[in-house]
Amino acid sequence: MDFHQRQKTDNIFRKIFKIAGLLIIGILGGIFLMLMYNSIAFFLHFKPADFLTDTQWNPGNTSHAEFGILPLLVSTCLVTAGAMILAIPLGICTAAFLSEFASKRLQTILKPIIEMLAAIPSVAIGFLGIVIVGPGIAKLFGIQSGLNALNGSVLLAIMSLPTIITVAEDAIHAVPLSYREGSYALGANRWATLFKITLPAALPGLIAAIMLGMGRALGETMTVLMATGNVAAFPKGFLNSVKTITATIAIEMGEVPYQTTHYFALFAIAAVLFIITLAVNLLGESAINKVRKFQ
Repeated sequence: MDFHQRQKTDNIFRKIFKIAGLLIIGILGGIFLMLMYNSIAFFLHFKPADFLTDTQWNPGNTSHAEFGILPLLVSTCLVTAGAMILAIPLGICTAAFLSEFASKRLQTILKPIIEMLAAIPSVAIGFLGIVIVGPGIAKLFGIQSGLNALNGSVLLAIMSLPTIITVAEDAIHAVPLSYREGSYALGANRWATLFKITLPAALPGLIAAIMLGMGRALGETMTVLMATGNVAAFPKGFLNSVKTITATIAIEMGEVPYQTTHYFALFAIAAVLFIITLAVNLLGESAINKVRKFQ
């Protein structure tokens, strides 16, 4: 292949990739506009301040429907925070072990197992939460039902682990070997090198792993629908039954009458979740850029 033909081929593929990128942006923008359009239809009948601050979600009340998103929002944040508290230290420590301490043979065994964990359907993990994790929580804490925020947090942590471990392991593995050799030359052992040299150097990648894991937990539907009890009340702790935004949309969207206030309210809470997810990604990107500037 001569130079001109290769240049022509490169230009074709460059245009294809550009079109693909613009198409993705267009799809994302279309989703956002669709959510905003239907949300505006809801806010024509219901005040945004009441929607965000009211503590009652009871759209089925025919005499006085209530559309307060606050308990759903707090429940979503509570379950996600619990999942991250469990998944972040376990995921990063596992990634560090795989990258720095595990033998090649052990790596070839553990990595496929971790990746296969991501392939388990969410409905199967939710079923395990009902028959195993939930009864275990109820017995451990002496409560009647284990379908609560803690159950959802444990299951979401399990579902987030493959993403966090895989991305974090790649970030740790990408740290140049010269960093470790310099640390060893100064007399540091493997543990000191890991915590004072390798992990700080891999921090941008670790932040990216955490953000991806958080996004996985925020957007999960079936698991939290099955395992958290689906009670649209303001939660007082992890042992209370909760109802997340995603579970609310999944339960109610199939039965709500078309183009009613309740119908548009579901688009409004979907728009809130979209904005939260976008904000998490932007904050993560900002944190990564700040960390890179100081390295």
